[in-house]
Amino acid sequence: MATPKQIETNACVSAEEGLTRAFSLLGKRWSGVVLGSFGSGPAGFRELSRAVGGVSDSVLSDRLSELTRAGLIARTVDEGPPVAVSYELTEAGRALLPALHQLSAWAEEHLPPQS
Repeated sequence: MATPKQIETNACVSAEEGLTRAFSLLGKRWSGVVLGSFGSGPAGFRELSRAVGGVSDSVLSDRLSELTRAGLIARTVDEGPPVAVSYELTEAGRALLPALHQLSAWAEEHLPPQS
């Protein structure tokens, strides 16, 4: 059995560097929700805006840019006319989906509904 001194010294552990990096990106409002809103193929800005719901166009644009720079989303421009931009999860973005689904299931079970 652990002594009170042992429990006290093990009360916290240093945050893992990978977890810190992940939450510096995914901890921003809407980032995880945007990623979790992708289906199996490319989506346009309006489709994503409707799927996420509640996010402003400027914030959605910022998040898409950040997630693209991070390599989780690929941005494709079809020169048209008219010019069309679509977004799609990269392999790294798709690899994150199981973790996002687990977070969603955890929230459903353990967090109170938002009003």
